[in-house]
Amino acid sequence: MCNYACVWAKLGYPGSKEICFCLNNPVQHKHKLAINSIMLCGEATLLPLQNPDEGMITVNNSVSYMIEPLANQTHSQGHVVFNAQSLKLPVGTCGHYHGDENHSESLQELIDVMAKRDVSSSMKYVELMVVADHAEFVKHGQNLESTKMKLLEAANFVDKYYKSYNIRVALIRLEIWNDQDKITVTDNPYSTLSAFLTWRRKQLPQLPNDNAQLVTGVSFQGTIIGLAPLKAMCSEYQSGGVNSDHSGSAVGVAATMAHEMGHNFGMNHDSPGCCLAQPDDGGCIMAAATGDPFPRVFNPCNQKELEHYLSSGGGKCLFNPPNTSVMYGGQRCGNGYLEEGEDCDCGEVEECSSPCCNANNCTLKIGAECAHGVCCHECKLKSPGVMCRPPSGSCDLPEYCDGKSESCPANFYLVDGSSCAGGSAYCYTGICLTLEQQCLSLWGKDARPAPDLCFTEVNKAGDLFGNCGSFMGTYRKCTERDAKCGKIQCLSAASKPLESTAVAIDTNVQDGQQKILCRGTHVYQRGQGNEEQSDTLDPGLVQTGTKCGENAICFEGECRSASFLQADECSAKCHGHGLCNNNHNCHCNSGWAPPFCETSGPGGSLDSGPLITHSTSTGNE
Repeated sequence: MCNYACVWAKLGYPGSKEICFCLNNPVQHKHKLAINSIMLCGEATLLPLQNPDEGMITVNNSVSYMIEPLANQTHSQGHVVFNAQSLKLPVGTCGHYHGDENHSESLQELIDVMAKRDVSSSMKYVELMVVADHAEFVKHGQNLESTKMKLLEAANFVDKYYKSYNIRVALIRLEIWNDQDKITVTDNPYSTLSAFLTWRRKQLPQLPNDNAQLVTGVSFQGTIIGLAPLKAMCSEYQSGGVNSDHSGSAVGVAATMAHEMGHNFGMNHDSPGCCLAQPDDGGCIMAAATGDPFPRVFNPCNQKELEHYLSSGGGKCLFNPPNTSVMYGGQRCGNGYLEEGEDCDCGEVEECSSPCCNANNCTLKIGAECAHGVCCHECKLKSPGVMCRPPSGSCDLPEYCDGKSESCPANFYLVDGSSCAGGSAYCYTGICLTLEQQCLSLWGKDARPAPDLCFTEVNKAGDLFGNCGSFMGTYRKCTERDAKCGKIQCLSAASKPLESTAVAIDTNVQDGQQKILCRGTHVYQRGQGNEEQSDTLDPGLVQTGTKCGENAICFEGECRSASFLQADECSAKCHGHGLCNNNHNCHCNSGWAPPFCETSGPGGSLDSGPLITHSTSTGNE
């Protein structure tokens, strides 16, 4: 018989019913991190936290209640229920880097898209690493368990926030720097972010992850509480963020972390009219400034930005299920993850809609070969060689079913630095980045890049409107070599930029007998009092990964030799019959066999599966 900690509460909103919730806490499992079951009487749902005695009741988008044990009481002696809106969080803002933006409208002029994958309906997975610095450890009394529980709960909330977008956030690694920091963490969020992302990249071979978030006990300068690159999800160099722990509660950390991950996903700060949640209810997660109460919902504008980013090639690492053996929270039938010993997992019994899977014990129904995944059709595995994920652009690669697994292989794309757009651009994180595309995204139809003279003259100023990046309001003048990696200069007849918070920065430059109107943009960040803290690497800067010269690529405001990406060196091993993917393996043309495309075969790669070489898949596709 299980022991239960039960609480009855009358929720404080009109028409509310008395609600009973029971936290199942079997004695033999008292050290487990997750609540195993919950009984609710009333119209509410409960989010289990990592502490078995804690939880959050979500009644609707604007009413939530926290459950915590009474001070100095055990789980069997009593709990307190309080309105989540009563948590007092200091008002903070977010600065964000400009990352890898892309817009499918202009890309379609450059690439031949074989098919558009339905990114909104397919499940996506973020394999998340969370790191706590030494100051965060000290903030929790140098108690490893306390620090760990706080961050586990925060990650649990973040997963909840993103579920509505068919995104699961799976915590696969939690690292606490209890002895000393492994990077230099200061109150400068920009230098801290740069150091953290550099550290992450060096650790990737040993600690693979899709995204990494640093939680620090250090308070950043000014009002900034978090910082992350924009449109950088899955990037080897930029997928991550830094978050200052400004709250005594895990939900405060979660709100900041979800916000910074939102920037990685291509979400901007909320525009007027987008957020439907009331400020008194916490507002929306992507608000430029947040305080008490904490935000916990996204808005329709965020959804459009996310879908646009994913459908045009972003987030390519999100389509493979996580390694469940290293996930935090423990294995459990009903969590929606296919784990060891399970044939399938379609979620809890009440939410499972699969005709192939028994939700109560995670076994396949009689006659079923599979239950989920794009390589499963009507409970049967698709034939090997059936394309399960077409390329989303010229820098993406197709993937094929192997006839053994219901899941499509992980999403692979051309290695960063591969040539695209007829040699005029480079692939970066699976996207073909051009100045033409960026001008179109900023100014709209008929916009195009300005002559090189515009970049040189405007960006040598080293001020707010012409620079190659900044740290805390100190702008860097562009050298002549770096000029095309600074503020992007376009030619356009438009009256103003497309972005509602952007203004045109027009400069007349004399080119012999001709005057050129060089058009740049400056984007004002809503809700941030100190303008100098908010515009580092704004959307008006040339994107990292853009070609800036022969064998040269923009990287963090500098024009660097593209050789550091080693794309040519990697593709050389494919013997002229294939190209190198982001796993540094050859993706062979049809007629050539992996791994090195030097003998005859079906094509494809060791990673993506074989091309179709027969017609046995008819009826299974």
